[in-house]
Amino acid sequence: MSIRNTHLEIPARAAFSVGLVTAILLAGCAASGQKTGPVQAPPSGVVVVEAAAADVPIFSEFVAQTYARDMVEVRARVEGYIEKWEFRPGAEVTAGQTLYTLDLRPYEAAVQQARGNLHQSQADLEFARKQVALLQAQANLVQAEANLLKARQDVERLTPLVASDAASRQDLDAASAALQANQANVAALKAGVEQATLSARTQIDSMQAKTEAQQAALRAAELNLEYGTIKAPIDGRIGDTLVPVGGLVTPSSPQPLTTIVPLDPIWVRFKVAESEYLGWTHQGGLPTAALPVSLVLADQSQFPFTGHIENSLNQVDPKTATLELQARFPNPRHAVLPGEYGRVRVQVAERKEAILIPQKAVQQLQSLQTVYTVGPDNKVQVKPVTAGDRVGSSWLIEKGLVPGDRVIVEGQQKVRPGSLVQILKAGQQ
Repeated sequence: MSIRNTHLEIPARAAFSVGLVTAILLAGCAASGQKTGPVQAPPSGVVVVEAAAADVPIFSEFVAQTYARDMVEVRARVEGYIEKWEFRPGAEVTAGQTLYTLDLRPYEAAVQQARGNLHQSQADLEFARKQVALLQAQANLVQAEANLLKARQDVERLTPLVASDAASRQDLDAASAALQANQANVAALKAGVEQATLSARTQIDSMQAKTEAQQAALRAAELNLEYGTIKAPIDGRIGDTLVPVGGLVTPSSPQPLTTIVPLDPIWVRFKVAESEYLGWTHQGGLPTAALPVSLVLADQSQFPFTGHIENSLNQVDPKTATLELQARFPNPRHAVLPGEYGRVRVQVAERKEAILIPQKAVQQLQSLQTVYTVGPDNKVQVKPVTAGDRVGSSWLIEKGLVPGDRVIVEGQQKVRPGSLVQILKAGQQ
């Protein structure tokens, strides 16, 4: 029992000693005149940016859609049944590449027939050019002219002989009659030569025209045979076939066989509001092709190539009060397809000596915009500001800040106007 009582008394004495020491210390503090109170918290750490003036390009963003400007519908030029389909939908094709082959047998037969007709016409033309009838008529004329010359010589020889009674009058009369007959024969043969010449010329011209017509018919038959193999008219990406193998195609069919879209360049159309268009007009006109245009795709990725505005429509759409602009982008990788939606960013102005601060630095309360700044004494101040255009992740400040102002961008939730702060580097909090 005595041992147990000894163990209980020791803690009681220790507690009494601690209380006594505490009382003495408090009494000493009171005697020395010191006051006790809450300990003051250290300054809050904040990250600031210094407002600076710089020339800032102003961009506007617009909803845009890509399209292929020179899309081609592939159609048949001749009628026929498809025998072969020689491409894969969605593949890249080049101009001149075979896409479809029709049944060519009717067109091959037409070419052979046209070629035979042409050969016959060429033979007839060659025969006409030889002018056999004309040559015979000319030979007869030459013979008649020789006979006429002999008859004239006979008359000239007999005339003095008859005058001197060296020849009979009967021989002279016979010679004169022969002369007249030969003269008539020569005149007739000359007319025959002229007729033969005219007939030969007419026949040659007719055969020449017939030959040319047969040449044209052969060319048309060869073209139809060539059109029986349907080829890609341009480079681009081809779509699905709309007519299967064995299907009949005609030149007048309202449905194309397939379509080809060129992907490089790719075109983008977007619309600007009438008010913005008027603003550009007051500043000197629409953005020109010299100004770069960037494209943001549907997955928010930045298209790596820069485009330029090439065209604008000639009137504002009265239904939407917008004006359509068209921009062209290089697309060598064929990554962007027609019909995609995205956004285009266009530089519409440039602000001289403008102040930019991060958007997260601006506090918005209804229509009032404010920022926290740090004064030279490292105390927090509240300044009302007027934010203008958004430039990337920053606001362009129209009013409220001057170059050199230190604006809090991190730690605003821990400070109050007039509180003392400690400036930290980004990421130090």
